[in-house]
Amino acid sequence: MDATTPPDNDERGAGTVLPAPRAPMQWDAWGDGSAPARLPVGANALISTLLPGRAHPVPRIPRADLVLTPSTIPDADLEALAAIVGAPSASREDAVRALHLGGKSTPDLLARRSRQPQRAPDGVVSPASHTETLAVLAVCAERGIAVVPFGGGTSVVGGVDPDAGSHAHVLALDLSRTAGLIAFDERSLLATFGAGTTGPQAEQLLREKGCTLGHFPQSYEFATIGGFAATRSSGQASRGYGRFDDLVHALRIATPAGEVELGRAPASAAGPDLRELFLGSEGAFGVLTEVTVRIRPVPAATAYGSWSFPDFEAGAEALREVTQRGIRPAVLRLSDAAETRVNAAMGGHVTRMSGCLAVATLEAMSAAEAEAIGGRIDAAFRAHGAKPRGQDPARSWERGRFAAPALRDTLLDIGVLAETLETAATWSGLLAVKSAVTEALTDSLVSDGTKPIVMCHISHVYPAGASLYFTVIAALNADPVAQWRRAKDAASRAILATGATITHHHAVGRDHEPYLEGEIGALGVELLRAVKRTLDPRGIMNPGALVGRDP
Repeated sequence: MDATTPPDNDERGAGTVLPAPRAPMQWDAWGDGSAPARLPVGANALISTLLPGRAHPVPRIPRADLVLTPSTIPDADLEALAAIVGAPSASREDAVRALHLGGKSTPDLLARRSRQPQRAPDGVVSPASHTETLAVLAVCAERGIAVVPFGGGTSVVGGVDPDAGSHAHVLALDLSRTAGLIAFDERSLLATFGAGTTGPQAEQLLREKGCTLGHFPQSYEFATIGGFAATRSSGQASRGYGRFDDLVHALRIATPAGEVELGRAPASAAGPDLRELFLGSEGAFGVLTEVTVRIRPVPAATAYGSWSFPDFEAGAEALREVTQRGIRPAVLRLSDAAETRVNAAMGGHVTRMSGCLAVATLEAMSAAEAEAIGGRIDAAFRAHGAKPRGQDPARSWERGRFAAPALRDTLLDIGVLAETLETAATWSGLLAVKSAVTEALTDSLVSDGTKPIVMCHISHVYPAGASLYFTVIAALNADPVAQWRRAKDAASRAILATGATITHHHAVGRDHEPYLEGEIGALGVELLRAVKRTLDPRGIMNPGALVGRDP
């Protein structure tokens, strides 16, 4: 039998055993604490020489000193929810609420280090199925309780803040109990997962069947399938496998107005593709409870390549040519000179290398095919002045590709800001966008008393253009939250002014919502709000995210 389908009683699993998830992320830091981040060799020297000015360390506070805003949810409301999901899965205990305070942006992490009361959800409810999720939303709509869907808690744009909007109470809707492989269609190469399935859980379940999803964003270890869809995530192997929205075949959604099921064929002309309303909707319209994705057989061979270019412009032109010629490595990345230099100084995956480093991962069903892809890339890159650097830099990047977010916590300890932002633009405008954003970030942070290091890389490429991913390192001043918000605002305005997108894969959340109208126009925002009014007439779903509060 080459396919399994979900049983009518909404049970999970389709006969599979769900791998145990990692422990949830710490309440005040990235990761689960099992592997504390340590600064690489050379980091202190880099910081002292390249970041002049006085740093203001922001130490973590003891868990015992954490103070949460008190829960205000009435007993009757919590009891009504517990009747749906079971008493253990409806909680207002501080220990549970503390794990659902929001995401993991630098402002989030700085807030967790404050001794002021932390804004917390009034309760945490964990449905185990689509049916339970629908019932929870019905109760919350009837009683006017705001709901914030919560997957891995990896948002860096304020996407999972416990914001009640105009409502008296707010719940975090923890989707971890929905995790599981619901259906597997070997013949069609489709797999259906519960929204709370983490990236590693999904990959392990698929590998047991000889397949892979191939979606590996930097948040992979903790983020969920539902979160990938709700934010239009883009994994590091996007050139070979596509963005997550490219991988979605079907969706099942619970909304306050009822359920929606979309995607019954590989392609359709039955009107506009309504899946697009929910991909990137960030829980503002409803809850993505089940996601059917396109999968592939595990590649039989993987090869690696690395090259250095004399400058970023030459490297970008080489990436454009390779992409427009249809050459498809799984991973294709280009670091600018600053990022290449900093990685070398910090003892990262390159050492003693000048210029701009490019790395590629080549996957195929045979070693000869992988080598052939590498040969085509090498020829194109050499024509643009690249020098081959062997496999080691690419292999080293792959080994450490999920480690970078945790370094922010260690750097905050010593008073150093390390934050990221991203965009995408056409090839024609790419260099102008890079220059404008770098200048905006630099000018803002210099005006706040520190000279930053602004680094950039391309990690997602398309025939028409590419992403730009910026990393900023600077000494923290006495008001680090305001310091970063001013810099981020300056960069966001530069992005819009140069015709780029306000976000390529981090999503809108609350941080980018003020800039959304600048990209899609007032009528575009009103279209989204009209969808929200239809699906969420009382405005309980993730107030403040995507389209602002109470549209």
